[in-house]
Amino acid sequence: MIKSKILIVDDEPDIRQLLSEILEDEGYLVSIAESGSEARKRLNEQRPDLILLDIWMPDEDGISLLKDWLKNGYLDCPVIMMSGHATIETAVEATRLGAHDFLEKPLSMAKLLVTVERALEAARLRKENIGLKRRVEPVLEPIGKSAAMERLREQIKKLAQHDARVLLVGEPGSGKETFARYLHQMSPRREGPFIDVGVGAFAPDHSAVEFFGRESGGHIHRGLLEQAHGGSLFLDEVADMDGDTQLRLLSALESRAFSRIGGSDPINVDVRVIASTRKMLEEEVRNGVFRRDLLYQLNVVTLKIPPLREHTEDIPELLSWYVDYFVSREKIPFRRFPVAVQNFLRNYPWPGNIRELKNLVQRLMILGAGEEVSLDEVRSALGESLNVANIQGQPDFFGLPLKEARDKFEKAYLEYHLEKYSGNVARLSQAIGLERTHLYRKLNSLGVNFKDRR
Repeated sequence: MIKSKILIVDDEPDIRQLLSEILEDEGYLVSIAESGSEARKRLNEQRPDLILLDIWMPDEDGISLLKDWLKNGYLDCPVIMMSGHATIETAVEATRLGAHDFLEKPLSMAKLLVTVERALEAARLRKENIGLKRRVEPVLEPIGKSAAMERLREQIKKLAQHDARVLLVGEPGSGKETFARYLHQMSPRREGPFIDVGVGAFAPDHSAVEFFGRESGGHIHRGLLEQAHGGSLFLDEVADMDGDTQLRLLSALESRAFSRIGGSDPINVDVRVIASTRKMLEEEVRNGVFRRDLLYQLNVVTLKIPPLREHTEDIPELLSWYVDYFVSREKIPFRRFPVAVQNFLRNYPWPGNIRELKNLVQRLMILGAGEEVSLDEVRSALGESLNVANIQGQPDFFGLPLKEARDKFEKAYLEYHLEKYSGNVARLSQAIGLERTHLYRKLNSLGVNFKDRR
């Protein structure tokens, strides 16, 4: 069983010694601080499970210290206040601020142990409730039954059981963040935080502070690496990271520790780093923009996330999922995408990938009227994007070798008619004039799942 860590903050040596001996005899791990400044340092270094905090201390009173910790979000554990000179108003203020309880000196050791035990138990229950809520929430799997999506999901499930760093490579909007979250949710770290950061959102002169935090005048700002302790840190578009932050991150990944900006004490962290990029990092390395040694640290395993145009068979399922999403989450009236519209969208090249599809569904559901989405609505909504696609040449299989183009056409053709006949292979066979045995063989060879359409 893991022992709980308790920090005792009191300027009286006798009190510190007495409390330390009693709590250690009870099986707790104890650390001490004799002043407010030392308490800040101990909290930063050790992440205690509970703090016993004296109110009256020479350099800084406990109430001010508690206020500062709570204001800056440094506390994630219960605090029990102690004092021999406090009034009822002081005790009320301490509990109003967020202290778990208040003990009056001279301390009753029996009451102390009961209060400590109850505070730790309340903290444990709070964490368990958070964990239960996370488990109740459904795991959002990447949508699609195509061979590409099935293969990626299986790879993610295997990778989730190990702590190897993963680099997700793919076009903007292709679903890299969804796969990163899925990897986190399938891993033993699912109870920990998932910190998602767009690397390019930070100005170069502020990037290091955001990642590694800052210490200044006794005040501490915890960076993203520290916030992700025990969980996963997702670095979206890591190629946009500036050179100084790359160097600091490299050092942190190699040693699993770092120092905050302005600080000197090492901070140990247990974090799984998942990175993504739309760029070819090898090319960025050759151009002197990205560090080769950092690339080696990040791409222990590389997964390529395909653009939507390479798994267009998933478009009907994606459309259905986003319709349900906007109906249930945003209370937008339901609208259906008929088969003709679905097939039209399967031949659109999707330069913005899944993100573009999501935005299109939302726009059509909000602005459109009627239960069914019409083809004219879709054409109008796509507008200039559709004109560009037509200039480039449609359908997209025109640029493929003959066999691949024929297979893609046949698959789209058969799926269209399967949808039309609700997955009834006998009726499909009769309608298209292909003997049923040959049809079954053709469906299987093209990977068309007719059973799900019944």
